Amino acid sequence: MTAEQNQTPAQKAVGDIAPKLAELTDDVLFGDVWARAELPRRDRSLVTVSSLVTSGSTEQLVAHLRIAKQNGLSEAELVEAIVHLAFYAGWPKAMSAIQVAKRVFAEDAEARP
Repeated sequence: MTAEQNQTPAQKAVGDIAPKLAELTDDVLFGDVWARAELPRRDRSLVTVSSLVTSGSTEQLVAHLRIAKQNGLSEAELVEAIVHLAFYAGWPKAMSAIQVAKRVFAEDAEARP
């Protein structure tokens, strides 16, 4: 039997993911994935905020929401994205993230002259 014949159905469907994960890890941790021109800043911010919402990292969310705002995302866009994430992250994490987003945008609005 060949190595391909010994693979489980999942292995056949997914393929050998270890090299792909290693490449992705290199790109993200040690490469330029976040500086590539083909991924706009607002999309990078949305990806980062989404990741923080699903992991429940509300303490890190404040700074990244401010960056997302600087990168052109509105409060409405961010809240909509968070609501869509509720099915994946869970409603408690999503509701907490929405409250953090509202607070960040309110604080920023109050800070303006």
